[in-house]
Amino acid sequence: MGVLDLAVARLLPAVPRRVVRQLSSPYIAGPTLDDARRTVASLNAGGKLATVDVLGEEITQPHEAEAIAAQYHEVLEAIELDRLDANLSVKLTGLGLKLDLGLCRRLLEGLAAAAAARGRFVRIDMEDSSCTDDTLALYRELRGAGHDNVGIVLQACLKRTMADIADLRDLRPNVRLCKGIYVEPAGIAFRGDGTIRRSFVACLDALLAGGSRVAVATHDEWLLQESIQRLQDLGPDGYELQMLLGVRERRASELVAQGHRLRVYVPFGQRWYEYSLRRLQENPRMAGIVARATVGRLVGRG
Repeated sequence: MGVLDLAVARLLPAVPRRVVRQLSSPYIAGPTLDDARRTVASLNAGGKLATVDVLGEEITQPHEAEAIAAQYHEVLEAIELDRLDANLSVKLTGLGLKLDLGLCRRLLEGLAAAAAARGRFVRIDMEDSSCTDDTLALYRELRGAGHDNVGIVLQACLKRTMADIADLRDLRPNVRLCKGIYVEPAGIAFRGDGTIRRSFVACLDALLAGGSRVAVATHDEWLLQESIQRLQDLGPDGYELQMLLGVRERRASELVAQGHRLRVYVPFGQRWYEYSLRRLQENPRMAGIVARATVGRLVGRG
């Protein structure tokens, strides 16, 4: 993590809201569902799939969780109406994970059922380590209840992840594998790019050996190449590559042209400002990446 990255992250709260909006605009579809619909349609036209996330993990009241869930149901309706190739990505804190576990379970089950009725998939996203146990437990509960259109996310940076893969093996889960963006204590998380990369590859190998369907979510070129070597024999429908909206767009298009199935994470919502600040402050390295990418766009290299 460089000095520039830390400096950018620390300066964010002092940056005017309109500037944060400008900086974050390539990485967030916009504040409204119509913004997300247009973004997904554009991605689909370029041969890319999408997973849509409604921003709002900062909820503090049950009625806010209900409102987030209602927005997800609207997303499902829009996907069907527009015939978009997209699914849902859901952060459980937005559905009340830290307020009321029963409420979160009910809202998540409702979304899973509504998505299944439309032939759509729901990805339960992974958040910081304080959420991991409850998130995995809810995933297992939903799978046990017959919701096979639900997947999970595992983070290679966490030292527990290989054990989690073993614990989930009986489910043959559909897994999005990522490095993990949250800054976690050294006692529970690996440090250093090389160590995290080795963990990522080991996790991928373990998931494939267990018969899981894997979505490799990374912008790291070395990991992309290592992953593709392991996945290519599965055929184009046997795996996915995933990237964030606005990040390495040219590379994403190259991968699609090479025949890879690639899905783009598309966040939208009124809480774009809170999302932008939190995400960048939680991960100063990402703040630096965004800053450099923004400069690249301004000088015509983005």
